[in-house]
Amino acid sequence: MVSDVYFPRINGVSTSIQTFWRELSERGHELTLVAPDYGIEGADPEGLIRIPSRYLPMDPEDRMLRLRAIYARLPEFARRGYDLVHVQTPFVAHFAGVRLARRLGLPRVESYHTFFEEYLHHYVRWLPDASMRLAARKFSRWQCNNVDALVVPSSAMLERLRAYGVKTPAAIIPTGIEPRDFQSGNGERFRSAHGIGPERPVLVHVGRVAREKNIGFLLRVVERLRREIPDVLLVVAGEGPARHELEREAAALGLAGNVRFVGYLARDGALQDCYRAGDAFVFASRTETQGLVLLEAMALGVPVVSTAVMGTRDILAPGRGALVATEAVEDFAARALRILRDPRLRRRLSGEARAWAGEWTAGALAERMIGFYARVVEAHRRGESPVTAGAAGVVPCGEKEGA
Repeated sequence: MVSDVYFPRINGVSTSIQTFWRELSERGHELTLVAPDYGIEGADPEGLIRIPSRYLPMDPEDRMLRLRAIYARLPEFARRGYDLVHVQTPFVAHFAGVRLARRLGLPRVESYHTFFEEYLHHYVRWLPDASMRLAARKFSRWQCNNVDALVVPSSAMLERLRAYGVKTPAAIIPTGIEPRDFQSGNGERFRSAHGIGPERPVLVHVGRVAREKNIGFLLRVVERLRREIPDVLLVVAGEGPARHELEREAAALGLAGNVRFVGYLARDGALQDCYRAGDAFVFASRTETQGLVLLEAMALGVPVVSTAVMGTRDILAPGRGALVATEAVEDFAARALRILRDPRLRRRLSGEARAWAGEWTAGALAERMIGFYARVVEAHRRGESPVTAGAAGVVPCGEKEGA
Protein backbone atom coordinates (compact mmCIF):
# COMPACT_ATOMS: atom_id res chain seq x y z
CA MET A 1 0.00 0.00 0.00
CA VAL A 2 1.12 3.56 -0.71
CA SER A 3 -0.41 6.53 1.10
CA ASP A 4 0.23 10.24 1.56
CA VAL A 5 -1.13 9.98 5.13
CA TYR A 6 -0.95 7.62 8.08
CA PHE A 7 -0.77 7.83 11.85
CA PRO A 8 0.19 9.92 13.76
CA ARG A 9 -1.86 12.00 11.29
CA ILE A 10 -5.38 11.27 12.49
CA ASN A 11 -8.13 11.09 9.89
CA GLY A 12 -10.47 8.61 8.25
CA VAL A 13 -7.89 7.44 5.70
CA SER A 14 -5.40 6.54 8.44
CA THR A 15 -8.13 4.68 10.32
CA SER A 16 -9.24 2.81 7.21
CA ILE A 17 -5.68 1.74 6.34
CA GLN A 18 -5.00 0.60 9.91
CA THR A 19 -8.26 -1.34 10.08
CA PHE A 20 -7.75 -3.27 6.84
CA TRP A 21 -4.05 -3.78 7.58
CA ARG A 22 -4.85 -5.35 10.95
CA GLU A 23 -7.65 -7.55 9.62
CA LEU A 24 -5.71 -8.78 6.58
CA SER A 25 -2.60 -9.48 8.66
CA GLU A 26 -4.64 -11.51 11.14
CA ARG A 27 -5.80 -13.61 8.17
CA GLY A 28 -2.23 -14.44 7.15
CA HIS A 29 -1.61 -11.83 4.45
CA GLU A 30 1.62 -9.83 4.31
CA LEU A 31 1.35 -6.11 3.69
CA THR A 32 3.80 -3.25 3.33
CA LEU A 33 2.72 0.35 3.80
CA VAL A 34 4.73 3.23 2.32
CA ALA A 35 3.78 6.42 4.21
CA PRO A 36 5.28 9.78 5.24
CA ASP A 37 7.79 10.28 8.00
CA TYR A 38 6.35 12.97 10.29
CA GLY A 39 9.55 13.40 12.27
CA ILE A 40 8.00 11.92 15.41
CA GLU A 41 9.82 9.19 17.27
CA GLY A 42 7.84 6.05 18.01
CA ALA A 43 7.59 2.34 17.44
CA ASP A 44 6.17 1.60 13.99
CA PRO A 45 4.63 -1.78 13.16
CA GLU A 46 6.53 -4.24 11.03
CA GLY A 47 5.92 -3.57 7.36
CA LEU A 48 5.63 0.22 7.68
CA ILE A 49 8.21 2.08 5.58
CA ARG A 50 8.51 5.75 6.49
CA ILE A 51 9.54 7.99 3.59
CA PRO A 52 11.16 11.43 4.03
CA SER A 53 8.59 14.17 3.44
CA ARG A 54 8.17 17.93 3.54
CA TYR A 55 5.49 20.27 4.86
CA LEU A 56 2.54 21.48 2.83
CA PRO A 57 2.20 25.28 3.24
CA MET A 58 -1.62 25.32 2.96
CA ASP A 59 -2.17 22.35 5.27
CA PRO A 60 0.58 22.00 7.91
CA GLU A 61 -0.87 18.76 9.32
CA ASP A 62 -0.02 16.89 6.13
CA ARG A 63 3.23 16.03 4.38
CA MET A 64 4.43 15.56 0.79
CA LEU A 65 6.31 12.33 0.14
CA ARG A 66 9.65 12.55 -1.64
CA LEU A 67 9.32 10.53 -4.84
CA ARG A 68 13.02 9.82 -5.24
CA ALA A 69 13.12 8.22 -1.80
CA ILE A 70 10.30 5.88 -2.83
CA TYR A 71 11.82 4.94 -6.19
CA ALA A 72 15.17 4.27 -4.54
CA ARG A 73 13.53 1.28 -2.83
CA LEU A 74 12.40 -0.31 -6.09
CA PRO A 75 14.99 -3.15 -5.95
CA GLU A 76 13.86 -3.95 -2.41
CA PHE A 77 10.21 -4.00 -3.47
CA ALA A 78 11.02 -6.26 -6.41
CA ARG A 79 12.60 -8.82 -4.08
CA ARG A 80 9.54 -8.98 -1.86
CA GLY A 81 7.31 -10.53 -4.50
CA TYR A 82 4.12 -8.51 -4.09
CA ASP A 83 0.84 -9.45 -5.80
CA LEU A 84 -0.55 -5.94 -6.28
CA VAL A 85 -0.12 -2.27 -5.40
CA HIS A 86 -2.96 -0.54 -3.54
CA VAL A 87 -2.83 3.27 -3.70
CA GLN A 88 -4.70 4.92 -0.84
CA THR A 89 -4.46 8.63 -1.70
CA PRO A 90 -4.38 10.66 -4.92
CA PHE A 91 -1.37 12.91 -4.51
CA VAL A 92 2.28 11.83 -4.57
CA ALA A 93 1.19 8.34 -3.52
CA HIS A 94 -0.82 7.93 -6.71
CA PHE A 95 2.06 8.75 -9.03
CA ALA A 96 4.47 6.65 -7.00
CA GLY A 97 2.08 3.70 -6.78
CA VAL A 98 1.26 3.71 -10.49
CA ARG A 99 4.94 3.86 -11.44
CA LEU A 100 5.92 1.13 -8.98
CA ALA A 101 3.14 -1.13 -10.24
CA ARG A 102 4.25 -0.67 -13.84
CA ARG A 103 7.90 -1.32 -13.04
CA LEU A 104 7.00 -4.41 -11.01
CA GLY A 105 4.41 -5.68 -13.50
CA LEU A 106 1.61 -5.63 -10.89
CA PRO A 107 -2.06 -4.62 -11.02
CA ARG A 108 -2.95 -1.19 -9.68
CA VAL A 109 -5.82 -0.76 -7.21
CA GLU A 110 -6.80 2.63 -5.80
CA SER A 111 -9.16 3.63 -3.00
CA TYR A 112 -11.17 6.82 -3.44
CA HIS A 113 -11.53 7.98 0.15
CA THR A 114 -12.12 11.72 -0.17
CA PHE A 115 -14.83 13.72 -1.95
CA PHE A 116 -12.48 16.28 -3.44
CA GLU A 117 -15.15 18.21 -5.35
CA GLU A 118 -16.49 19.42 -1.98
CA TYR A 119 -13.08 19.53 -0.32
CA LEU A 120 -10.46 21.41 -2.30
CA HIS A 121 -12.22 24.78 -2.48
CA HIS A 122 -11.96 25.07 1.31
CA TYR A 123 -8.15 25.08 1.01
CA VAL A 124 -7.60 26.99 -2.23
CA ARG A 125 -9.83 29.95 -1.45
CA TRP A 126 -8.14 32.38 -3.83
CA LEU A 127 -9.67 30.59 -6.84
CA PRO A 128 -13.39 30.53 -7.70
CA ASP A 129 -15.36 27.60 -6.28
CA ALA A 130 -16.59 26.56 -9.72
CA SER A 131 -13.04 26.37 -11.05
CA MET A 132 -11.88 24.24 -8.14
CA ARG A 133 -14.84 21.86 -8.44
CA LEU A 134 -14.22 21.43 -12.17
CA ALA A 135 -10.52 20.81 -11.55
CA ALA A 136 -11.34 18.25 -8.83
CA ARG A 137 -13.70 16.37 -11.18
CA LYS A 138 -11.18 16.29 -14.03
CA PHE A 139 -8.33 15.27 -11.73
CA SER A 140 -10.40 12.47 -10.17
CA ARG A 141 -11.51 11.19 -13.58
CA TRP A 142 -7.97 11.12 -14.91
CA GLN A 143 -6.49 9.37 -11.90
CA CYS A 144 -9.31 6.83 -11.44
CA ASN A 145 -9.14 5.85 -15.10
CA ASN A 146 -5.39 5.29 -14.72
CA VAL A 147 -5.68 2.17 -12.51
CA ASP A 148 -6.96 -1.37 -12.99
CA ALA A 149 -9.65 -1.33 -10.31
CA LEU A 150 -11.13 0.98 -7.71
CA VAL A 151 -12.32 0.60 -4.13
CA VAL A 152 -15.02 3.07 -3.06
CA PRO A 153 -16.61 3.17 0.41
CA SER A 154 -20.21 3.94 -0.57
CA SER A 155 -22.72 3.73 -3.38
CA ALA A 156 -23.06 7.52 -3.46
CA MET A 157 -19.35 7.95 -4.14
CA LEU A 158 -19.44 5.41 -6.95
CA GLU A 159 -22.42 7.21 -8.51
CA ARG A 160 -20.48 10.48 -8.43
CA LEU A 161 -17.38 8.94 -10.01
CA ARG A 162 -19.46 7.43 -12.81
CA ALA A 163 -20.97 10.88 -13.40
CA TYR A 164 -17.43 12.24 -13.74
CA GLY A 165 -16.78 9.73 -16.53
CA VAL A 166 -14.78 7.17 -14.55
CA LYS A 167 -14.90 3.85 -16.46
CA THR A 168 -12.70 1.71 -14.21
CA PRO A 169 -14.34 -1.37 -12.61
CA ALA A 170 -15.04 -0.66 -8.93
CA ALA A 171 -15.98 -2.50 -5.76
CA ILE A 172 -17.98 -0.89 -2.94
CA ILE A 173 -16.10 -1.89 0.21
CA PRO A 174 -16.63 0.34 3.25
CA THR A 175 -14.28 0.37 6.21
CA GLY A 176 -15.70 -1.73 9.02
CA ILE A 177 -15.31 -1.31 12.74
CA GLU A 178 -13.72 -3.74 15.14
CA PRO A 179 -16.36 -4.55 17.79
CA ARG A 180 -13.75 -5.04 20.50
CA ASP A 181 -12.59 -1.44 20.03
CA PHE A 182 -16.07 -0.06 20.67
CA GLN A 183 -17.57 -2.28 23.33
CA SER A 184 -16.90 -0.02 26.26
CA GLY A 185 -16.58 3.62 27.10
CA ASN A 186 -17.11 5.57 30.29
CA GLY A 187 -19.10 8.72 29.70
CA GLU A 188 -19.13 9.60 33.38
CA ARG A 189 -15.32 9.51 33.43
CA PHE A 190 -15.14 11.89 30.46
CA ARG A 191 -17.68 14.26 32.00
CA SER A 192 -15.83 14.30 35.31
CA ALA A 193 -12.47 14.92 33.62
CA HIS A 194 -13.89 17.89 31.71
CA GLY A 195 -16.06 19.36 34.46
CA ILE A 196 -19.36 18.47 32.78
CA GLY A 197 -22.23 17.75 35.16
CA PRO A 198 -23.79 14.26 35.02
CA GLU A 199 -27.22 15.63 34.10
CA ARG A 200 -26.12 18.23 31.57
CA PRO A 201 -27.49 17.59 28.04
CA VAL A 202 -24.51 16.87 25.79
CA LEU A 203 -24.14 16.53 22.03
CA VAL A 204 -20.88 15.09 20.68
CA HIS A 205 -19.14 15.57 17.34
CA VAL A 206 -15.96 13.65 16.45
CA GLY A 207 -13.93 14.44 13.35
CA ARG A 208 -11.36 16.67 11.77
CA VAL A 209 -12.03 20.29 12.70
CA ALA A 210 -12.16 21.60 9.16
CA ARG A 211 -14.64 23.61 7.13
CA GLU A 212 -15.67 20.68 4.96
CA LYS A 213 -17.08 18.98 8.09
CA ASN A 214 -19.77 21.69 8.33
CA ILE A 215 -19.23 22.27 12.04
CA GLY A 216 -20.32 25.89 11.62
CA PHE A 217 -23.81 24.60 10.86
CA LEU A 218 -23.76 22.61 14.13
CA LEU A 219 -22.90 25.81 16.00
CA ARG A 220 -26.06 27.42 14.63
CA VAL A 221 -28.02 24.33 15.68
CA VAL A 222 -26.71 24.74 19.23
CA GLU A 223 -27.64 28.41 19.16
CA ARG A 224 -31.22 27.36 18.32
CA LEU A 225 -31.30 24.56 20.91
CA ARG A 226 -30.16 26.92 23.64
CA ARG A 227 -33.57 28.66 23.48
CA GLU A 228 -35.15 25.41 24.69
CA ILE A 229 -32.26 23.96 26.74
CA PRO A 230 -30.06 26.81 28.03
CA ASP A 231 -27.29 24.53 29.33
CA VAL A 232 -26.97 22.32 26.23
CA LEU A 233 -23.32 21.56 25.41
CA LEU A 234 -21.66 20.59 22.13
CA VAL A 235 -18.36 18.72 22.58
CA VAL A 236 -16.13 18.79 19.48
CA ALA A 237 -13.36 16.18 19.53
CA GLY A 238 -10.60 16.53 16.94
CA GLU A 239 -8.13 19.02 15.55
CA GLY A 240 -7.77 20.80 12.25
CA PRO A 241 -7.14 24.07 10.45
CA ALA A 242 -10.56 25.57 11.25
CA ARG A 243 -10.44 25.21 15.03
CA HIS A 244 -9.50 28.79 15.93
CA GLU A 245 -11.89 30.20 13.36
CA LEU A 246 -14.74 28.07 14.74
CA GLU A 247 -13.89 29.01 18.33
CA ARG A 248 -14.21 32.67 17.34
CA GLU A 249 -17.47 31.93 15.55
CA ALA A 250 -18.86 30.20 18.65
CA ALA A 251 -17.91 33.18 20.79
CA ALA A 252 -19.55 35.59 18.32
CA LEU A 253 -22.77 33.55 18.58
CA GLY A 254 -22.64 33.81 22.36
CA LEU A 255 -21.89 30.09 22.72
CA ALA A 256 -18.66 30.24 24.70
CA GLY A 257 -20.30 28.26 27.50
CA ASN A 258 -22.16 25.89 25.19
CA VAL A 259 -19.36 24.62 22.94
CA ARG A 260 -16.17 22.89 24.04
CA PHE A 261 -13.28 21.89 21.76
CA VAL A 262 -11.31 19.06 23.37
CA GLY A 263 -8.74 18.28 20.66
CA TYR A 264 -7.52 14.86 19.57
CA LEU A 265 -8.39 11.94 21.82
CA ALA A 266 -6.58 8.60 21.95
CA ARG A 267 -8.51 5.72 20.39
CA ASP A 268 -7.64 3.39 23.24
CA GLY A 269 -10.20 4.71 25.72
CA ALA A 270 -10.46 8.51 25.77
CA LEU A 271 -12.28 8.67 22.44
CA GLN A 272 -14.75 5.98 23.47
CA ASP A 273 -15.40 7.83 26.73
CA CYS A 274 -16.13 11.00 24.75
CA TYR A 275 -18.67 9.26 22.52
CA ARG A 276 -20.38 7.75 25.56
CA ALA A 277 -20.57 11.13 27.30
CA GLY A 278 -23.04 12.28 24.66
CA ASP A 279 -26.80 11.97 24.78
CA ALA A 280 -26.55 12.08 20.99
CA PHE A 281 -23.89 12.21 18.29
CA VAL A 282 -24.39 15.00 15.74
CA PHE A 283 -22.98 15.15 12.22
CA ALA A 284 -23.60 17.32 9.17
CA SER A 285 -20.61 16.88 6.85
CA ARG A 286 -21.28 17.26 3.12
CA THR A 287 -18.08 15.54 2.04
CA GLU A 288 -18.03 12.09 3.65
CA THR A 289 -17.40 9.14 1.39
CA GLN A 290 -18.55 6.86 4.22
CA GLY A 291 -18.91 8.44 7.65
CA LEU A 292 -17.07 5.95 9.85
CA VAL A 293 -17.60 8.04 12.98
CA LEU A 294 -21.35 7.38 12.72
CA LEU A 295 -20.70 3.65 13.06
CA GLU A 296 -18.30 4.22 15.95
CA ALA A 297 -20.93 6.21 17.85
CA MET A 298 -23.60 3.63 17.07
CA ALA A 299 -21.40 0.74 18.19
CA LEU A 300 -21.19 2.42 21.59
CA GLY A 301 -24.97 2.82 21.71
CA VAL A 302 -25.03 6.58 21.13
CA PRO A 303 -28.07 7.77 19.11
CA VAL A 304 -27.22 9.78 16.01
CA VAL A 305 -28.71 12.93 14.49
CA SER A 306 -27.22 13.52 11.06
CA THR A 307 -27.82 14.71 7.55
CA ALA A 308 -27.69 11.93 4.95
CA VAL A 309 -25.34 13.29 2.29
CA MET A 310 -22.97 11.28 0.09
CA GLY A 311 -21.45 8.33 1.95
CA THR A 312 -23.52 8.74 5.10
CA ARG A 313 -26.61 7.75 3.10
CA ASP A 314 -25.65 4.07 3.15
CA ILE A 315 -25.33 4.07 6.94
CA LEU A 316 -28.40 6.19 7.65
CA ALA A 317 -30.83 4.94 5.00
CA PRO A 318 -32.43 2.25 7.21
CA GLY A 319 -33.02 4.78 9.99
CA ARG A 320 -31.69 2.37 12.61
CA GLY A 321 -30.28 4.12 15.64
CA ALA A 322 -30.53 7.52 14.02
CA LEU A 323 -32.82 10.43 13.22
CA VAL A 324 -32.06 11.80 9.77
CA ALA A 325 -32.30 15.58 9.41
CA THR A 326 -32.06 18.05 6.58
CA GLU A 327 -29.43 20.77 6.53
CA ALA A 328 -31.86 23.27 7.98
CA VAL A 329 -31.23 24.58 11.48
CA GLU A 330 -34.85 24.27 12.63
CA ASP A 331 -35.23 20.70 11.39
CA PHE A 332 -31.90 19.48 12.73
CA ALA A 333 -32.44 21.19 16.09
CA ALA A 334 -35.94 19.72 16.40
CA ARG A 335 -34.62 16.17 15.98
CA ALA A 336 -31.80 16.72 18.44
CA LEU A 337 -34.31 18.18 20.89
CA ARG A 338 -36.47 15.05 20.64
CA ILE A 339 -33.57 12.85 21.67
CA LEU A 340 -32.42 15.15 24.46
CA ARG A 341 -35.91 15.34 25.99
CA ASP A 342 -37.11 11.76 25.52
CA PRO A 343 -35.23 9.08 27.51
CA ARG A 344 -37.38 6.30 26.03
CA LEU A 345 -36.46 7.37 22.50
CA ARG A 346 -32.78 7.48 23.46
CA ARG A 347 -32.93 3.94 24.82
CA ARG A 348 -34.70 2.62 21.72
CA LEU A 349 -32.28 4.29 19.33
CA SER A 350 -29.33 3.13 21.43
CA GLY A 351 -30.34 -0.51 21.05
CA GLU A 352 -30.97 -0.12 17.33
CA ALA A 353 -27.62 1.61 16.89
CA ARG A 354 -25.64 -1.19 18.51
CA ALA A 355 -27.38 -3.84 16.43
CA TRP A 356 -26.90 -1.94 13.16
CA ALA A 357 -23.23 -1.19 13.81
CA GLY A 358 -22.74 -4.89 14.51
CA GLU A 359 -23.49 -5.59 10.85
CA TRP A 360 -20.49 -3.47 9.74
CA THR A 361 -17.70 -5.54 11.23
CA ALA A 362 -14.12 -5.03 10.06
CA GLY A 363 -13.65 -8.76 9.64
CA ALA A 364 -16.53 -9.22 7.22
CA LEU A 365 -15.44 -6.28 5.10
CA ALA A 366 -11.82 -7.46 5.14
CA GLU A 367 -13.01 -10.77 3.69
CA ARG A 368 -14.69 -8.83 0.91
CA MET A 369 -11.44 -6.96 0.25
CA ILE A 370 -9.48 -10.24 0.13
CA GLY A 371 -11.89 -11.65 -2.45
CA PHE A 372 -11.61 -8.46 -4.47
CA TYR A 373 -7.81 -8.57 -4.42
CA ALA A 374 -7.79 -12.21 -5.50
CA ARG A 375 -9.97 -11.55 -8.52
CA VAL A 376 -8.04 -8.46 -9.56
CA VAL A 377 -4.77 -10.40 -9.39
CA GLU A 378 -6.24 -13.32 -11.34
CA ALA A 379 -7.66 -10.99 -13.98
CA HIS A 380 -4.28 -9.29 -14.33
CA ARG A 381 -2.54 -12.62 -14.85
CA ARG A 382 -5.01 -13.49 -17.60
CA GLY A 383 -4.83 -10.05 -19.18
CA GLU A 384 -8.54 -9.45 -18.50
CA SER A 385 -10.59 -6.79 -16.75
CA PRO A 386 -11.76 -7.70 -13.22
CA VAL A 387 -15.33 -7.60 -14.57
CA THR A 388 -14.80 -9.96 -17.49
CA ALA A 389 -12.97 -12.26 -15.09
CA GLY A 390 -16.15 -12.51 -13.04
CA ALA A 391 -15.04 -10.60 -9.97
CA ALA A 392 -17.74 -10.82 -7.32
CA GLY A 393 -18.68 -7.40 -6.05
CA VAL A 394 -16.88 -5.55 -8.84
CA VAL A 395 -19.15 -3.08 -10.56
CA PRO A 396 -18.57 -2.22 -14.25
CA CYS A 397 -19.28 1.23 -15.57
CA GLY A 398 -22.98 2.08 -15.63
CA GLU A 399 -24.06 -0.57 -13.12
CA LYS A 400 -24.69 -0.61 -9.39
CA GLU A 401 -23.66 -3.22 -6.90
CA GLY A 402 -26.36 -5.45 -5.53
CA ALA A 403 -27.33 -5.72 -1.87
